[in-house]
Amino acid sequence: MTGTLSRRSFLQSAVAVTAVLYVGTAANGSVAAANSAEAMLNPFVKIDSDGTVTAIIKHFEKGQGPATGLSTLIAEELGVTMEQIAYEFAPSDPQVYNNLFFGPFQGTGGSTAMANSWMQYRTAGANAREMLLKAAGEAWGVDPASLDIQAGLVTGAGKSAPLGEFVAAAAGMAPSESPRLRSPSEWKIIGNEATRRVDSPVKVNGQAMFAMDVQLDNQMVVMIKRTPQRGGLVVSFDDSAAKEVRGFIMAQTLPTNHGVAVYAENTWAAMQARAALEVEWDMSAAEARSSAEIRDEIMTALEAAPVYNVNKADQAAVTSTVDGADTVVEKTFYFPLLAHAPMEPLNCTIEQTAEGDIVLHDGAQMPTGPHMAYQQIFGLPAEKIHIKTMLAGGSFGRRATPDADYQVEAGLAFVMTDRARPVKLVWDREDDIRGGYYRPAVGHKVRVGLNAAGEIAGWEHQVAGQSIMKGTAFEAFSVHDGVDHSSVEGIADSPYVIPGMALGLTDTAKATSVLWWRSVGHTHTAYVMEVMMDMAARAVGRDPVEFRLSYLDGEQDQARKAAVLRLAAEKGNWGQPQEGNVQGIAVHKSFGSYVAEVVEVSGNLEDGIVIEKVTAAVDCGIAVNPDVIRAQIEGGIGYGIGHAMRDQITLDGGAVEQSNFPDYEPLRISDIKAIETHIIASAEAPTGIGEPGTPPSAPALANAIAQLELVVAELPMADHGVSFA
Repeated sequence: MTGTLSRRSFLQSAVAVTAVLYVGTAANGSVAAANSAEAMLNPFVKIDSDGTVTAIIKHFEKGQGPATGLSTLIAEELGVTMEQIAYEFAPSDPQVYNNLFFGPFQGTGGSTAMANSWMQYRTAGANAREMLLKAAGEAWGVDPASLDIQAGLVTGAGKSAPLGEFVAAAAGMAPSESPRLRSPSEWKIIGNEATRRVDSPVKVNGQAMFAMDVQLDNQMVVMIKRTPQRGGLVVSFDDSAAKEVRGFIMAQTLPTNHGVAVYAENTWAAMQARAALEVEWDMSAAEARSSAEIRDEIMTALEAAPVYNVNKADQAAVTSTVDGADTVVEKTFYFPLLAHAPMEPLNCTIEQTAEGDIVLHDGAQMPTGPHMAYQQIFGLPAEKIHIKTMLAGGSFGRRATPDADYQVEAGLAFVMTDRARPVKLVWDREDDIRGGYYRPAVGHKVRVGLNAAGEIAGWEHQVAGQSIMKGTAFEAFSVHDGVDHSSVEGIADSPYVIPGMALGLTDTAKATSVLWWRSVGHTHTAYVMEVMMDMAARAVGRDPVEFRLSYLDGEQDQARKAAVLRLAAEKGNWGQPQEGNVQGIAVHKSFGSYVAEVVEVSGNLEDGIVIEKVTAAVDCGIAVNPDVIRAQIEGGIGYGIGHAMRDQITLDGGAVEQSNFPDYEPLRISDIKAIETHIIASAEAPTGIGEPGTPPSAPALANAIAQLELVVAELPMADHGVSFA
């Protein structure tokens, strides 16, 4: 069962049963419970008097598994099975459902869903359990400490009854600020290999409701005719030909002049009418550079002194050390723009209720953004805006932008109508590839000096590229002393203990619009760090695994990274590839998790290589759902390797040249023959898993290819000397 709660549905559900127990967090942050939807509007767990348990999921489900993970925490602490718990998505309310790592902002991202909800959801489940046991103890005249809930039954003192029998009494009790959490020895669901995703059945049988599935009565479909170059503005348009399309309703210039909204009775009519529309554009302020020009700007910046001394090193001293080293290894890298390309293109549906409220149906990754934007667009207070979060067919960061771009498009398109009919905004694949936001283009220049003993004496590292966070609402979150941490994460905070390191950064002009992308800055920093570690090791005749381990001899951070490196090497038969094959290895920490990967390939550069196997080891703290973890590591590996193999976004005169999957090709199932994932047992709190599988995947492949005498320093690989069979 899936759904989204609103104030109205809370009230309706409360009336439908005799009593409802809501347990969650009050507006002041304290634990709260109530037997009235009016008294407790935003619970994490809801229990009806018929025994139905519902987890309220504050992190949206784009395929990464929070609906399963957060339901697991409540089910474990409460004492029900996964078959006895349903889930619903939370309403938009950052006062209660904020991401604890994002401040007063409700959103899903940065692989934080489990990490920031671990104690919150366990506490809610434990409180519900204690309140039910207290009610049962009073009813039976026994000490509540002698009772427990297992599989939905309250048992103990020789008695047993369904938990629903005690909801009415429990609903009037005050929750504890510090309920007893079950110890790991009591866990039956957390860490259970047999626990499967709660959303898989409805996705398989077609009952799942994605945002694209929303069909409201009498709705119109709107598509936007966008400028071919980012930043262009509408001067005028001619819809004469569009009027000949059956189902066309009207066309209107968006209030921002960034495009023309084409309204129709259905998606096909909207597509045809949009194609027939003639638009005159003002391109005076639009992006006009080519990809070659953008690359040249970045490479030129790498040749100059960096603007920011990220780690406050004595750069002149490091340069001198590298210059005087016995062996110097150097390389310059370049990474192109990349699209997110989720399988479900962007879309959302907006309607107005009879009371004048605005309701947005959306796979809302960060609902606070559109919620705030709609207050301005419609001139309404926050409580008159409602966001009904749907399932989303992937995101990789695209459904969360600092300016809530596509939701604002929908709002502007709707506000230009009489609001009598709902409006559904639809992007097609061409919109997604050409009109979207991109992983920034970035360059790195690295020089590593090694002494006669084969040890690193100095590491000179410069990054130049387009800042994601500067100029956005998230600047204060990520930018300090002028440095956008997302540009250097994975280097500045690497667990490697590298002596004599100087890290510099220079920002270059943004191309079109840039945005976080699955694993953000780690997408390029991991590649450079791990390829350089391999190059340095082999330059002095040392084994790449042993070489890395020599810089991971330290505290817990180093020990955990070293552990996944050793496990991946062991399980991947490091140093013993199948006859004729070669191997590469990489290890990286991102989003609090540690992942190492061994890639084994066959073939050669002339006839093409084949990825035979990827062996991964991961430490993400307590493995709440091992099945989800393996799926996310596999997906992250495929996403990273697939883009590194073939993909890039290129500009010609500011216009994106790619348009769809024929020229922005996703990974094929045949591209990787096998993936094997090993999870390290841990007692540490859970950390991220949606993204950490991506960063080490491409450098592990690159390090395998390097054994064929080609160091790939510029991506995609297919454009720089590598063919794939």
